Amino acid sequence: MCGILGVVAKSPVNQLLYDGLLVLQHRGQDAAGIVTSDGGVFHMHKGNGLVADVFRTRNMRNLYGNIGIGHVRYPTAGNAFSAAEAQPFYVNSPFGIVLGHNGNLTNADQLRQDLFRQDLRHINTSSDSEVLLNVLAHELASGTSNHQIDPETIFKAVAGVHRRCRGAYAVVAMISGYGLLAFRDPHGIRPLVVGKNETAEGTEYLVASESVALDVLGYKLMRDIEPGEAILIDENGQFHSQQCASKTSLNPCIFEFVYLARPDSVIDGISVYETRLWMGVSLAEKIRRQLDKMDIDVVIPIPDTSRPSALQLANQLGVPYREGFIKNRYIGRTFIMPGQALRKKSVRQKLNAIGIEFQGKNVLLVDDSIVRGTTSKQIVQMAREAGARKVYFASAAPPVRFPNVYGIDMPTRAELLATGRSDEGIAREIGADAVIYQDLDALVSAVRESRSSIECFDTSCFDGKYITGDITPEYLAEIENARSNPKAPGTGLDSRQLDLNLNEDD
Repeated sequence: MCGILGVVAKSPVNQLLYDGLLVLQHRGQDAAGIVTSDGGVFHMHKGNGLVADVFRTRNMRNLYGNIGIGHVRYPTAGNAFSAAEAQPFYVNSPFGIVLGHNGNLTNADQLRQDLFRQDLRHINTSSDSEVLLNVLAHELASGTSNHQIDPETIFKAVAGVHRRCRGAYAVVAMISGYGLLAFRDPHGIRPLVVGKNETAEGTEYLVASESVALDVLGYKLMRDIEPGEAILIDENGQFHSQQCASKTSLNPCIFEFVYLARPDSVIDGISVYETRLWMGVSLAEKIRRQLDKMDIDVVIPIPDTSRPSALQLANQLGVPYREGFIKNRYIGRTFIMPGQALRKKSVRQKLNAIGIEFQGKNVLLVDDSIVRGTTSKQIVQMAREAGARKVYFASAAPPVRFPNVYGIDMPTRAELLATGRSDEGIAREIGADAVIYQDLDALVSAVRESRSSIECFDTSCFDGKYITGDITPEYLAEIENARSNPKAPGTGLDSRQLDLNLNEDD
């Protein structure tokens, strides 16, 4: 996943974009970038690391202009450690375009070949975002006459992108001398919202991955950008929008609500926080049916994402809720550590148990999900060492059994804890007395509590059903082969991502 921002304002936007990226930092901690436009001239600064590390005062001073886009990167394809793959990306023809992308193209390899052989365009990195940028640039060049562009020309180019690209993509881009463009894939998998701010000088517009960025920056949420829709805000602040896909459906990624998004965001009309409360309710109903087998003294969340679900679960069961782990926020993310031994050490440094909450008690630990299970096993062991008599482990999400190909980098099926194991086998593997998973239909119902009109969600990591219809066993095998072989041809994936684990705390 990644976080994207785009703004057209009446005053300099460098500080606004910086502040917005800080709000979206949870969506990507590996790289950050900002591009602004001043009189059609682009000013760019990007690099590896957190937002606060990438940008210094001297960098900010050089980001002139009232229009800009920003990006925070969490790599799902390409070289995770290459500064060259930090976004936004730039091409100089036609007109000059910069682009930031959240998602993953599932036909990126074929597009690379087409761009090279047919469109005569060179791709300089292994990032599918650069592929998407060049597809957009080619479609825009093909539809332009007399070196003039207008909203109709730009929307026609986006329609060409939709015809050629497969997978998930939410995009912000700037066209030099014209304005800000944003669009979303026809399946609406990755989120994208637009808001506005009324000033004395006129209306300002902000596009972002999550509504929380609008809230913090003082913008009012207008709406979600619809699947297949493109919006265009020119340099004069004129707002244009058009549906650019012939066939669309809304299929939000359900993992946004489980883990990825901030709880104070609203995505496709659904409150993330409220959804996580409902997850706790449905999980409590399942646990209640098994209470004759379990005597629970206390419910303890694994910080931080699982707190709303754990609190509601405890309330439903009538069991005390306690904070049992303290999180050190100054330790690096465990899943990018170079080896398993170091990963385990880092987990111990990141979380510390409050012994009094465990001693002599039957404890129910609640996490948002279980992916590889490395950290789950460590946490269960920590609970036992703190004096817990029995340790039960509940997941607010169903078992993760399949890869996600739409912008969330998960381990291979062989590395996923739930692959080939029953709940009892998983409990043995992590050392728990029992493991309780959310049922998939219950999870979908929990998310629908806020907006029942959404017919379908992307639940592929739980059920293996890929809504774009183009994911074959051969495609999945190629991805897994790339993880086993450094720089495997045709994928751009790097074996150093083998340690990538979805959850910062798992």
